[in-house]
Amino acid sequence: MKIEFIKNEKNKVEFKIIGEDHTFCNILRRELWNNNDVDVAAYTIDHPLVSEPIMLVETKKSEPKKALLNAADSLKKQIEDIKKSFNAAF
Repeated sequence: MKIEFIKNEKNKVEFKIIGEDHTFCNILRRELWNNNDVDVAAYTIDHPLVSEPIMLVETKKSEPKKALLNAADSLKKQIEDIKKSFNAAF
């Protein structure tokens, strides 16, 4: 996965997520909405076969990049918990 920033403002970032699709964008968007400081967390994909997702994140006070990093850390922890549950089951 590669990220290319289109806009990088105080409380707003817009970026392309190269190599990903609805699956990743949906879980990231949903995780961002768990942060009370996030005003907007949305993405669009013009065409799934020929375009890359563009995500928009706006925050009330904090830096949107920090909200993104927090969401990524939270998702990583959730995935590790799922792996532990599966390992315990087998």
